[in-house]
Amino acid sequence: MQIAIVLYPGLTALDAIGPYEVLRFLPDAEIRFVSATADPVVTDSGVLVLGATHTYAETPAPDIVLVPGSGARTATAAADRELVAWVRQVHETTTWTTSVCTGALVLAAAGILDGLPATTHWAVHPALRAMGATPRPGERSVRSGKIVTAAGVSAGIDLALWLAAEVAGREHAEMIQLYIEYDPRPPFDSGHPSKADKAVLARANALSRSLAMNPAELRAIPKVAWRRTIDRVRSRRR
Repeated sequence: MQIAIVLYPGLTALDAIGPYEVLRFLPDAEIRFVSATADPVVTDSGVLVLGATHTYAETPAPDIVLVPGSGARTATAAADRELVAWVRQVHETTTWTTSVCTGALVLAAAGILDGLPATTHWAVHPALRAMGATPRPGERSVRSGKIVTAAGVSAGIDLALWLAAEVAGREHAEMIQLYIEYDPRPPFDSGHPSKADKAVLARANALSRSLAMNPAELRAIPKVAWRRTIDRVRSRRR
């Protein structure tokens, strides 16, 4: 089973590495970190670097594809023609097409989520709606056929465990959970806007805005919006 985890500049590391630490224990799993080139990719921290093992061209038919999100480069990734075209192409033959956090916006940019329920990071559900999906902000993960979207960052681990159960059975998934000792007991209960107090929510919103306010993102946003508009116009004329 070939599992392709997408890497692109500015991705959030845990979006990719959290699911990787689960999915690598699936029977006969062949994990590929895929990108435009098989080179180092700098994550959104600007410090941590991950290595792509294969290119998009070398990975034309993965069984599972996972698109991570980014705190700082989401629109840039959604405007990446090569990435979006690859996602659209491989989705035709995948067993599962999945995303973590704002990776859902890349799926939306590829036209995969049109009219479908989906989730993403709590801060970008309005963008998900604008791109044609039906947001489910209260859901940790949302399945629509073979498409599964997960909420922000840490939700990718939950998604991967669910996938593991679908692929190899519940007992195998529970074995993975035990092996990685995924038994979360956070010291606080502030992991969703519905639980956070107003001051914490305000600070989190400010952080989200500051990460998105970089020149590359600001240039990419209108490109994504324009392409989705053109896609909708073309689909009506077919």
